[in-house]
Amino acid sequence: MAVPAIATHGLTKSFGGPAVLRDLDFTLAPGEAVALFGPNGAGKSTLLRLCAGLLRPSRGSLKIFGIDGKDGKLETRRRIGFVSHQSFLYPDLTPIENLSFYARMYRVAGAADRVRGLVEQVGLVGWANRPVRTLSRGLEQRCALARALLHEPDLLLLDEPFTGLDADASATLQAVLNTAQQRGASLVMATHDIAQGLACCGRAVVLARGRLVWDGPVSATGRDEFERTVREASHPGSAAA
Repeated sequence: MAVPAIATHGLTKSFGGPAVLRDLDFTLAPGEAVALFGPNGAGKSTLLRLCAGLLRPSRGSLKIFGIDGKDGKLETRRRIGFVSHQSFLYPDLTPIENLSFYARMYRVAGAADRVRGLVEQVGLVGWANRPVRTLSRGLEQRCALARALLHEPDLLLLDEPFTGLDADASATLQAVLNTAQQRGASLVMATHDIAQGLACCGRAVVLARGRLVWDGPVSATGRDEFERTVREASHPGSAAA
């Protein structure tokens, strides 16, 4: 049996007050793609940051590729690509310089060719030699995606990756994610866009107040029930919360 890309049991995270994530049991199979829905404050970003090794659990277990997430082992982190609200790019460096720097960090073979290929793939050719601080939010997001894909990670963690992207850039992102999934990468994508999330992922998870309230595929006949669950999760007084 293949080792899950992510496996949590009773995963809980608090920051000194009420728990942001509560007793979460969640498993992501190798090559599986999951769209993560829920209102602001539901625990989506916290879950992604825990899986990326940027936070430590308060309670419960978290394993990434069978390795305890509390250890934050370097070899595990090298198998992860993370796109968040923070781009992790150096603003005074160009996209080419940023990607070349990260390629050295990850010891990417054939780095120059890999960087040029990604710049073209995400549609940054015309802006590749301009400082990141001069780019629009959408162009910076494209560069952040290229950074996350640079080392061909086995697990992609994406926090609202379509934010700031126009229709053409969104189509490019979806094509890039499809390519990553075709080579076997696992994917967890937090999004508020139901249509976009379901187009990219075969499974949906809904969080409300840090708890899991939906986990499974969304069929055409079950779409109304799913959307009702998402709406109820966003309502403070709902039963789903």
